Amino acid sequence: MGRSAVTARIQRAFFDRPTRRVARELLGTTCWVRGGAGVRSVRIVETEAYVQDDPANHAYRGPTRRNRSMFERPGTLYVYRIHQVVCANVVTRPGEAVLLRGGAPLGGLEGSGSGPGRLCRLLGVNIHDDGIDTVRGSRIGFAPCADRVGRIRIGPRVGVSRATERRLRYFVDGDRAVSRPRRSSALT
Repeated sequence: MGRSAVTARIQRAFFDRPTRRVARELLGTTCWVRGGAGVRSVRIVETEAYVQDDPANHAYRGPTRRNRSMFERPGTLYVYRIHQVVCANVVTRPGEAVLLRGGAPLGGLEGSGSGPGRLCRLLGVNIHDDGIDTVRGSRIGFAPCADRVGRIRIGPRVGVSRATERRLRYFVDGDRAVSRPRRSSALT
């Protein structure tokens, strides 16, 4: 990933908007992570919105020790472990966030970014990244979308047991890094 892509950052105002809109507009952006192996980056191709009135949202019942990062500033990472898998969300509004579900590897990075656990493993995101500010921090950030994304689809979420019918999952049609199932209707 080129140095200019790392320095061109998405600012806080982007994240401080309605969560569904942020989930859709994160598609095509670059998520980058600095670590011991250098900078790893992916093009985000799949997201899921978690909003206030959503029983599948970890913040549905309010702040806890586990979800406290969901109540931080927009652009903060909320990272949690479920069944030995690490998943990452980026906070939008208090108690709301966007799950990073899939990413296409960039810059020679090899591996699968299909699904939130694989995406975090590919990027090297771990539980210690919980609470990182992606706007000001030096380890993890987002760069604006450089190219047209293509056709975006919306569909029901996968991997949740509550509110499964809610159409809060956004993905780039036809991208190999999108997780299954791919049932959906066209959005744009």
